Amino acid sequence: MLQIETIADLRAACDRARANGQRVGLVPTMGFLHEGHRSLMRAARESCAVVVVSLFVNPLQFGAGEDLDRYPRDLSGDLAQCEQEGVDAVFAPSVAEMYPSGRPVTTVHVDGLTAGLCGAARPTHFDGVATVVTKLFAVVGPCSAFFGRKDAQQLAVIARLVEDLNLPVDVVGCPIVREADGLALSSRNAYLAPDQRRAALVLSRALEAAAQAVVLGERDARVLVDIVRGLVSNEPEVALEYVEVRAAHELTPVDLLDGDVLLALAATVGSTRLIDNVVLSVRGAEVHADLGTGASRREGAGK
Repeated sequence: MLQIETIADLRAACDRARANGQRVGLVPTMGFLHEGHRSLMRAARESCAVVVVSLFVNPLQFGAGEDLDRYPRDLSGDLAQCEQEGVDAVFAPSVAEMYPSGRPVTTVHVDGLTAGLCGAARPTHFDGVATVVTKLFAVVGPCSAFFGRKDAQQLAVIARLVEDLNLPVDVVGCPIVREADGLALSSRNAYLAPDQRRAALVLSRALEAAAQAVVLGERDARVLVDIVRGLVSNEPEVALEYVEVRAAHELTPVDLLDGDVLLALAATVGSTRLIDNVVLSVRGAEVHADLGTGASRREGAGK
């Protein structure tokens, strides 16, 4: 496995792979890897001959007072996990390598899709995400790029920037990976004390309860929001930041469920901010609710 620290070396490695007729799969991460990241590596391996994982805690996507300095890092552990998954190259650049002139004056902004949901509380976050991902795409070149659906807004933003900028990248969304008890995997789960982790389970339970209501025939987005709010309010350790129903791809607000919709939330558990979601596919009376792997999936006909 190659460990690469410079843009020039990464570009050269990806160019060599394509010259040999090999498809490159990119898994962008901020490190402190867990099973969710590893599932992306495996998805990349299934369809790509060469798998590249980036490990970079991107300062541009952290706002003032956020957890940039204390964001968990474990380079040696991350490298070991990548080795175990058969990754071909790990790109672990310094901040100076990615931003040699300091904070860049050229950034990428995806209008509309970044205005609500997490963008409301983190107004600069998605510009930072879009900028660093665009830089990675520019360095890696034509590839397939794999992202988890837990960060549903991020996935929609990246898919749109690729479409708008005609980038030679196939964006692949992969299922949320959960613990057996339903908690969505996140590097920030490491911040949670045991009692906080138990409290955080209310988030996936609330989403599942709302999904079950849709299976039973509910189509009013306001009712689903009320279900989630009501359940989360019973857990004093958890403060709900938002719960919203949006079109799954365009992220426009939804009043009545039809087609693919996203029920998404953000909450703080103690001082730790967590996000989660369920995608609901509604086709008349038929419903599929995708909470990801490691948790229940609800399917059936509504009333």
